[in-house]
Amino acid sequence: MAQKITPFLMFEGSAEEAIRFYVAMFHGSEVNQIDRYGPGEQGNEGSVRLAKFTLAGQEIMCIDSPIKHGFSFTPSISFFVECESESEFDKAFGELSNNGSVLMPPDNYGFSRKFGWLNDRYGVSWQLNLQ
Repeated sequence: MAQKITPFLMFEGSAEEAIRFYVAMFHGSEVNQIDRYGPGEQGNEGSVRLAKFTLAGQEIMCIDSPIKHGFSFTPSISFFVECESESEFDKAFGELSNNGSVLMPPDNYGFSRKFGWLNDRYGVSWQLNLQ
């Protein structure tokens, strides 16, 4: 049986904002589908029931959870981005870390020329690498 594994992100009201932010940052990215909650449905009307988008060729799914949870994203799962140039690295790190938190500032940690790890403003964790 053919299988497909797709990352799935759960937001609590900021899914569409995050999707549009990410898609604008990476080449080869697009919003593929956004289904919204309607009137009288479980989620807030107009919020994301299910979205599919592509970041640099990788399909990702996400929702705006109608249920508040006692958990959110954790850095133990992150998106690892191989940057092609230092300017691409610096731009992505600057935009993703804006209003987020830096876990490892950009530096040479011995395994690449430049590496940085952060949580963005939505709580999603990113590792950026420049070989």
